[in-house]
Amino acid sequence: MKKLQIVCILMAFILLVSACSSNGTTSAGSNSAEGYPQEQLEFTIAFGPGGGSDIMARTVISILEKHELYPETIIPENKEGGSGAVGWGYLKNQSGNPYHISTTSGSFITTPLLSDAGFNYEDFTHIALMATDDMFFLVRGDSEYDTLEEFIAAAKSNNFKVGGIGAANVDRMIVTTFAKEAGIELEYVSFNAQGENLGAILSGSLDAIVSNPGDVAGQIEAGELKALAFSGKSQLPDYPDVPTFIDKGYEVSIPMPRGIILPGDVPQETKEWWIDTMKKVAETPEWKEYIQKNKLTEYTLFGDDFTKYLEETTSVFEEIMIDLDIIEQ
Repeated sequence: MKKLQIVCILMAFILLVSACSSNGTTSAGSNSAEGYPQEQLEFTIAFGPGGGSDIMARTVISILEKHELYPETIIPENKEGGSGAVGWGYLKNQSGNPYHISTTSGSFITTPLLSDAGFNYEDFTHIALMATDDMFFLVRGDSEYDTLEEFIAAAKSNNFKVGGIGAANVDRMIVTTFAKEAGIELEYVSFNAQGENLGAILSGSLDAIVSNPGDVAGQIEAGELKALAFSGKSQLPDYPDVPTFIDKGYEVSIPMPRGIILPGDVPQETKEWWIDTMKKVAETPEWKEYIQKNKLTEYTLFGDDFTKYLEETTSVFEEIMIDLDIIEQ
């Protein structure tokens, strides 16, 4: 009888421990969001330091920390390479793990369209579109070309090289679309980091680059670079002398989505937690300052609305890339 009592007690203890383990969230890969967040967060940045993705990620991190929106440590990790394929491929492999996060850019859509990257937008949990990003078309400050018309005229008899970030990013789509619209040939040169892109134009290795305005504001102010055109639908208020491509008669306007994603298959409660948190981030003065400083268009969509945006944008980008012979139909 005494042995039976001992066995019953042991079985009850095992069941209790098992129940506690199944209800807890001590494992980062757990499918339960109870008590979330309670672990260190790894923030994957799919490009090198200094570019738009890096600046956005570190801005979000600083806001989360300053306003105590994420209670644990946040570790940023630049995992550059393959036009974002290395970083987002890594994030995809964290499926079900709610303690990994990343940003989106144009390459998030274009890289899977161009090659077998091993992922597409459907493989991730879509949290928020926070802004869209357009590009300057720039030459060196001492360039003989002061207008887009002068650059086009010279390009008709020269083999000009134009740099940008990513082999299949919005950067390339803008350069290729502009060349087609203007009836010229431009050789696109891809880089993984903004510092490389800037270094190449300033050293004279390139004839022009495309870049996010916020990434080159200092160089423009110092006279090291000058912008000949802007890919947005309207001019930037801070740069009234820089015309849009559309102003000059060229249909070049391909916005870059700046968003937040998590790995696929995270708990629904985790997704909702991040949606609520990014709504708070979007209302902070620091985020408003980031939008203004980096010359972005504030455009917010959350959850399923962001998913729909990614689906529609992927379709549009695919059509453009087929039309430009970047990919085959």
